[in-house]
Amino acid sequence: MNKLDTNSPVFTLSSSTYSEPKPGRCLVVLVPESETDISSAGRKVWELANALGSHVQLLGLCKDEAREPSLRRQIIALSSMVGGGSVTVESKIEFGSNWLDFVKSNWKKGDIIACFAEHRTGFTNRPLSQILESNLNTTVYVLPQIQIENSRSSWFSSAINWAGSFAIIAFFFWGQAKLTQLPQDWAHTFLLYLSIFAEVGLIWLWNSLF
Repeated sequence: MNKLDTNSPVFTLSSSTYSEPKPGRCLVVLVPESETDISSAGRKVWELANALGSHVQLLGLCKDEAREPSLRRQIIALSSMVGGGSVTVESKIEFGSNWLDFVKSNWKKGDIIACFAEHRTGFTNRPLSQILESNLNTTVYVLPQIQIENSRSSWFSSAINWAGSFAIIAFFFWGQAKLTQLPQDWAHTFLLYLSIFAEVGLIWLWNSLF
């Protein structure tokens, strides 16, 4: 990751190459579902938009309808903070989970993409900036983390994660104990190895959700 030096160090540049942005380019900002510090986020997006001389498009992707009102409020608040003066702002929200397809349908060659450092997606929980870079071959600005820490929510999520993992291990331990009572032939060996691979895969899948 290359560092982008500015008088106000609020962002870094995540790209192997960099060229000066041309006037008229759109700054596409990807807004995560998680609760964010709107004041800090708005200031950083505004500074970046002014530094690049770009108008702003805020994109939000919502996995389910229950989270849509919160995401919409965040985008409206960001629009009001960033807009004004020489910066014009547009916004768009869709339902889904595939950020890559969503960005592709709204991004044009020459536009600049910005996302937040804590924004991760997919089963592998990779940083969104890395996924976009490798698939779009474009410059991605990474804004500093602005997620509001919620210790109660974090504790609850961690507790569910551990409880689920222990439940999976206990279930497969019980199943493997039953398998040891079967005749020791090729079928027994095959089922035993299959259960081990299934256990590891299920634990990995469960942990990726958290």
